[in-house]
Amino acid sequence: MKKNIINIIKYLSFLLIGGILLYYAFKDIPLNNFIKSVKNANFFWIGMNILFGLIAFISRAIRWKIAIEPLGYNVNKYNTFYALMVGYLANMAFPRLGEVTRCSALYKTDKVPVSKLLGTVIIERALDLIILMSLLVFVFFYNINLFGKFILDKILQPLFQTISDKLGGALVTYLLLTLIILTIILSIYILRKKLAKISLIRKLLELLKDVLEGIKSIYKMEKKFLFAFHTFVIWLFYALMTYAAFFSIKETSQLTFPDALFILVFGGIGMSLPVQGGFGTYHAIVALALTIYGISYESGLVFATISHEAQTLLVILVGGFSTIMISLHKRKNTSQLEINNEPQKN
Repeated sequence: MKKNIINIIKYLSFLLIGGILLYYAFKDIPLNNFIKSVKNANFFWIGMNILFGLIAFISRAIRWKIAIEPLGYNVNKYNTFYALMVGYLANMAFPRLGEVTRCSALYKTDKVPVSKLLGTVIIERALDLIILMSLLVFVFFYNINLFGKFILDKILQPLFQTISDKLGGALVTYLLLTLIILTIILSIYILRKKLAKISLIRKLLELLKDVLEGIKSIYKMEKKFLFAFHTFVIWLFYALMTYAAFFSIKETSQLTFPDALFILVFGGIGMSLPVQGGFGTYHAIVALALTIYGISYESGLVFATISHEAQTLLVILVGGFSTIMISLHKRKNTSQLEINNEPQKN
């Protein structure tokens, strides 16, 4: 009972956070202009966005099947896809529930233990995290002039100037910042055992451990090349999905494929935060990221809404269909079991 109450509170808290972020993202945006911009979008490219997203999901399901095979189970490829999509659908209602849901769904159809399937999910999470961070580093250095200037002019210089004005000189500021950094490093080292007992830090350390274990397990696969190939396909079509959405509105149509990688990274961060379906977080982060290119925040929100809602529609439709297919498969298995258990007539 207590656990259910805690889960309900968590659900409502995440929902509230998403609602607040959506409100602040759209509160200064003229609604009529926003709706008009969405209506005038190029729906061909929105369709391409959905198609590329579907291809990425199919490739992700195949990759998951490959990761399961070393466990000694030859799962059905269709059931793997259905389970994956049911997981994505569950994430829209309850953040972080998707991983467990898809494992439970595949257990219902192919009888692979959930605990073993969760291990394969760790592999995926580890690999995707590494790719996401690698893409961020690549895009940053690919367009260092734009991003370097933005960070220097919009973040570091104003921050340094503010501190310098308060303290009365640049030298004092440098010395103070150096002292603060050294103090933080020394404090972390001295208090490392006590810090490891803090719940949040312990979870971060456990996640890091899971990432490393996930990377090691990839080397045990027989189909390493195929696993790597589908990993490449997944992220290629994620990027193409974002790139296609650029052409849906005039304001973003001049952006390039490397720009799509940059927006993909920040969109991924928005989607990974514990809010139902990334509502609010994705919109705000992507709209802010697009301002780096001189695109207005309002146009950025139009793009983010089109991109996010196109994928949301895909997940609802395919996830709903997958839920039905898994239910039918479970019912078929139950009926077959009942037939097998019926007493034989003489």
